[in-house]
Amino acid sequence: MDSVTLITNDDVEFKISTEVSDKLVTVKNLIQDIGLNGAIPTPEVNSKILSKVIEYAKYHLENPFTENNTENYVTEWDSQFCNVDQEVLFDMILAANYLDYKDLLETTAQCVANLIKGKTPEQIRELFEIENDFTESELEQVRKENEWVEDK
Repeated sequence: MDSVTLITNDDVEFKISTEVSDKLVTVKNLIQDIGLNGAIPTPEVNSKILSKVIEYAKYHLENPFTENNTENYVTEWDSQFCNVDQEVLFDMILAANYLDYKDLLETTAQCVANLIKGKTPEQIRELFEIENDFTESELEQVRKENEWVEDK
């Protein structure tokens, strides 16, 4: 079995199978363009996050999505996989986007959506530690413009 070496932005090397590298479209395209002559840098991804990406890819190679779970991209295993600090979760989203790994991107995005589901804007701001920089009059204007949402 062929393998590919990836180098993270903190200079850690990961040797992965071509089956795993094929899931990472950015890496797959680089291999097609330049071949397998040396390690491939992943300057936007650190070793902690790349190890999570590889773990996800290996798991889903052995346990592919079925028709039943492709709609929301979150299996029970995926929920546990995404049960990490917010910073790690958002770094996984950025890595999935950079590596063009659609399944991981959709899974992690769905996990974030599940975090905010049913929460008020104030609760979401608190959850993600977002400062509310609206003035009271700006808040009132937003509420008026979005009254139709509350009428459901």
